[in-house]
Amino acid sequence: MDTEKPSTSAAAAASAQVMQDQNPLLDSPLHGPTLSSSSSFEALAHHDPNLSRLATQMFQKTEEYITHELNAPLEDYRLLEEMNKATIDKYKDMRQIAENLNASTSDLSLKFQQLAPLMQQIDEISDTVDKLEAAAYKLDAYSIALENRVKCVLQRKAGTHVTQ
Repeated sequence: MDTEKPSTSAAAAASAQVMQDQNPLLDSPLHGPTLSSSSSFEALAHHDPNLSRLATQMFQKTEEYITHELNAPLEDYRLLEEMNKATIDKYKDMRQIAENLNASTSDLSLKFQQLAPLMQQIDEISDTVDKLEAAAYKLDAYSIALENRVKCVLQRKAGTHVTQ
């Protein structure tokens, strides 16, 4: 077949005549030659009403099928859009939580820095109390030892006074 398009209606008619000469099966029984082998529909011809009803139903069902086939990806995209919106909301919530945690951590760090000198003073006081406790134990031990010596000296004096 030619790849060039006819530029006039005469060239189109000549092309149609060539096609008709090549395939006599394309001739319409009522109107003569047709250009298509896939259509035997004649616009003005009388048709079986049952056939027309079935053809109409077929086209309606085909339309429904194609509509559903085209709407299925659309529904998928709608679902993806809703999921993306939900994900965005969750990330916003998580971002807010992270910001709150960051602020709380900063506050706690500041409070710890403010309490650090006081905790150092508490540690120093605790060390001093430990030293005082050790000194008190030593003093207690010394006072017990001194008391025992005094008792010994008093007993010796009392023993020497009795013998005299």
